[in-house]
Amino acid sequence: MTALDAVSVYTPAFRVPLENLAEPLGLTDIQVRLFRRFHGLDEIRFDPDRSLADLLHAAAAGIDGLRGQEDRVRYVIHGRAMPVVVPYPRNPLHEVCRQLGLAHALTFTVTQQSCASGLLAVDLAGRLLDGDGDPDALALVFTGEKAFTRDARLLPGTSIFGEGAAACLVSTDGPRDRLLAYACDQQGGFDAEFGESFDRFQREYRPSLAAVMRRAVAEARLGFDDIALVLPHNVNIVTWQRLCHLIDYPVDRVVLANVPVNGHLFCVDAFANHRTALEQGLLREGDHYLVAAVGAGAGATYSAMVFRH
Repeated sequence: MTALDAVSVYTPAFRVPLENLAEPLGLTDIQVRLFRRFHGLDEIRFDPDRSLADLLHAAAAGIDGLRGQEDRVRYVIHGRAMPVVVPYPRNPLHEVCRQLGLAHALTFTVTQQSCASGLLAVDLAGRLLDGDGDPDALALVFTGEKAFTRDARLLPGTSIFGEGAAACLVSTDGPRDRLLAYACDQQGGFDAEFGESFDRFQREYRPSLAAVMRRAVAEARLGFDDIALVLPHNVNIVTWQRLCHLIDYPVDRVVLANVPVNGHLFCVDAFANHRTALEQGLLREGDHYLVAAVGAGAGATYSAMVFRH
């Protein structure tokens, strides 16, 4: 059994109004209005004074259960959307592991599923711990990146990326946030730049994600009526309004409060929404919730996880 023992999220206090991004991102007035009025974006978070290692360290600092337990951490995994995030030979993941006293852990990064790589990292952490054979072993999963280029900051016509980071302490026997099912569909027919396949990707986006969500719920031996909450990837609001209509699920049970104030945070959205759900008292002990993510890079990946809180 994979369980999230602790989840910590760092989101910068510095926010940039959407209009201020028009010039650096090359957006027209019409495109800005589209993002604001149709997609529901308002501000985007950035931390211009912090490096990627700083972002990850800030997220890990919020996990009280890590202090004094460093020797139990066997694996550190960074779920990342972008294949390259810093110039060679820097390695921000190794930097933060040294700072946290985790240099002994087996450390690696997964990027194969783009913005769905965070869920992949959680699944891998659980599988590695299960195969380790030590019930006291832990894994630390990081997500988060810097929005360092225009291509890294903009998903044309769909969303704008911000900055932040999350850290999750994973075990095999935690008392809450236990993983019940993980469904993933990878479609390699979409190349990294999409090109002529973009229209097909747009058409298949919601049906493909809906199918994966249904599969995860079924594998957990539940129905959507049993899902108290959906923690989405924060691509935009209208996508989730239409997706909820497709699966006949109440949109007011999807945590969308972070879309206007965060933007789309690389692989961090699900964990930021988890924090919001707890802060707002939306999850009670025993509730089932679904986490969803889509990655678009070397192909398209649709992922969903079902947890019991």
